[in-house]
Amino acid sequence: MPQEKSYLKEKISLLPNLPGVYNFLNDEGKVIYVGKAKNLKKRVSTYFTSKANENTKVRVMVKHIADIRHTVVGSESEAFLLENNMIKNFQPRYNILLKDDKTYPWIAIKNEPFPRIISTRRRDRDGSHYFGPYASVYIQKQVLDTLRSIYTLRTCSLNLSPQSIAKGKYRVCLEYHIGNCKGPCEGLQSESEYAESISMAESLLKGDTRGTKTFLLSKMKEAAETLHFEEAARYKKKIEALDLYQSKSVVVSNTITNVDVVSLLIDEGMTFCNYMKIVDGAIIISFTIELKPGVEDTPEDVLTYAISTLQERVAGGLAKEIIVPFMPVAEMFPGTTFTIPKRGDKLSLIELSEKNSRIYRLEKLKQIEIKDPERHTSRILATLQKELHMNVPPKHIECFDNSNLQGTNPVAACVVFRDAKPSRKEYRHFNIKTVIGANDFASMEEIIYRRYSRLLAENAELPDLIVVDGGKGQLSVAYKTLQKLSLENKITIVGLAKRIEEVFFPNDPTPYYIDRNSEALKVLMHIRDEAHRFGITFHRKKRSINFIKSELESIPTLGQRSVEKLLKHFKTISKIKNSSSEELSEVVGKQRAMEIIKYFASGATDNK
Repeated sequence: MPQEKSYLKEKISLLPNLPGVYNFLNDEGKVIYVGKAKNLKKRVSTYFTSKANENTKVRVMVKHIADIRHTVVGSESEAFLLENNMIKNFQPRYNILLKDDKTYPWIAIKNEPFPRIISTRRRDRDGSHYFGPYASVYIQKQVLDTLRSIYTLRTCSLNLSPQSIAKGKYRVCLEYHIGNCKGPCEGLQSESEYAESISMAESLLKGDTRGTKTFLLSKMKEAAETLHFEEAARYKKKIEALDLYQSKSVVVSNTITNVDVVSLLIDEGMTFCNYMKIVDGAIIISFTIELKPGVEDTPEDVLTYAISTLQERVAGGLAKEIIVPFMPVAEMFPGTTFTIPKRGDKLSLIELSEKNSRIYRLEKLKQIEIKDPERHTSRILATLQKELHMNVPPKHIECFDNSNLQGTNPVAACVVFRDAKPSRKEYRHFNIKTVIGANDFASMEEIIYRRYSRLLAENAELPDLIVVDGGKGQLSVAYKTLQKLSLENKITIVGLAKRIEEVFFPNDPTPYYIDRNSEALKVLMHIRDEAHRFGITFHRKKRSINFIKSELESIPTLGQRSVEKLLKHFKTISKIKNSSSEELSEVVGKQRAMEIIKYFASGATDNK
C-alpha cells in the first residue's frame, strides 16, 4: 500500500498545470471516475488531502484508486465535452449515470419502398425516421391507430420494390378489400401518392396537424362537388379523427410554439429528469428518466448530463429553445437558447414538468416498497436520521400527546412506531395523577417521567427517538425530565408544532423546517397525528364514563358500588334506561331497580 501511494504521488507531481480531463482507475485497470479541471495538478491533488476525506463517498473512491490518467485540452468548455463523452463511454461507478434502464417505445417510418409506420423499441441506423420516445405503449398505440384511421397506409411486411411489383409476385389482401390499403403491392397505388400520405403522417408525428387538415378538407370538398358523397363522408370521418387526436394533446399555451422543457428533481438521494416537447402550444412527448449523481456532481452538472443524454434519446434532437429551472453548462450546447422563466406560461411549464417528476418518483418508491420493503424502510429511517442529526436510524420512535377539556379528565397517550410503522400493541394510555386542572406542561413532565423511569426500572428497551406533540415549551419540559433520569444523551428528542410543522430541538429557539414533501416529515406527522387520535379517543371514552357515573349517582339509593355494577353490566345509559325491572333487579336488587325505573320514567334525565 505505501508503494502504491508513492506511485500515485509521483503521477500527481508529473501532472501539468493545464485544463483537461483525468481518469481514476482501480487495480483491475477499470475507469472508476472521470473528472474535469481548469488545472489538472491542483485539482487531482485535492483528492489526497485530509479535507477530501470529509466526504464519505470521496473517501471510499480514493481507497480504490490504483492509477491516474489524464488528457490535456485547449479550454474548460472542451474539458466539459470530453468529460461527458468519457462518462458515456466508460460508465464509471462514481460518476453521474443514467439509472433508468427502461426502453421506451418509438414510432418508426421505415426506410423502404412504400414505407411502413411501425412500433419499435430499437433505433437502427438504417435511414428510418424515428419519433418519440413515448411514455407508454398505450399512448403510442393511440397515435398509431389515429395515423392508420386518417392515412391509407400498408401494414404488411412485403418487399415492395419496383422489380417485385413488376413481376406480379403479390396479390391484394383483406386490408385492400375493406378500404384500409390502396394495393401498392399490385401497383394500384403510385409511390408518389403514397409518399404524400407519408409526408403528412410525418408532419403529424412532429405535432403539426395543419397540413393534414387542409389536405383532408380539400379532398372532402372536391368529393362533395363531384357528388361522390360516400367518399366525402369518409374524408369527414378522417377529419373528425384528426380533431380528436388534436384535442387529446395537452394544450399548455397558444403563444408558446416549439420549445423543449427539461426539469430536475433531486430529493432524498433520488434524482429525476422530466422532458416535455411542446409543439404549437401542446405537449406531444413527455417522459421521465432517473439519474444517479456522482460523488461530486452539482445540480448544474446533473442537468447538463441529462440534456446531453436527451439529445441522443429524442428523435431529431432537442429544440433550439429549452426551458430549464437553472442554467446548465451552456458551452456544451452551441446554438441552443436556455430560458429560466420567472413568471407566466413558461414558468407553469417548468412546474408541470417538476410535478411529473414527483409523480414518477412516487411510482418508483411504491415499486421499491412492494418489491423490497426492507430497502424502503431503511431509506426512510436513513432520511429521518439525516434530517434529525441522529447518530443511529430511529427504528424505535415514541410520541406523546396530552388531552383535556377545560381541565377536566386530563389524560395522555403514548404511541410507538417501529421501522416507521405503528406498533399498536405497544400503545399506552395515561391517567394524569399529580396535576389538577389544565396544565399541559406539568402533565407532560408527569407522563415522560412515569414512562421512562418504569422502562429503566424494568431494564426495558429505550426508544431511539421521542417526538413531543408541541413547540418549544412542551419540548423544554420533556427534555428537563429526561435530564432528571440521565437520559438526555441516550435518546434524541424533538418537538413537532402543529401549525406549520416546525421541528424544534432542545436548547435551540430557532425552528427547523423539513421539506413538506419529504418522507421524513410525513413519518413525524403520522406518529404525531396517531398520538393525537389515540389520546382523543381515550379522553372521549373517559369523559363518557364520567358523565354516565354522574348521571347514575343522581338516582336515590344508588351508591358507588351499584353504579359500577350497572356500568360493568350494561355499559351505556341507553341500555340501563331500556332494561326491564327483572334485568335491573339481577344486578342491583329489586328496590334499587324500582328507583331506577321511577327516575327515568319521571324524565329527570331529560330535564338536567
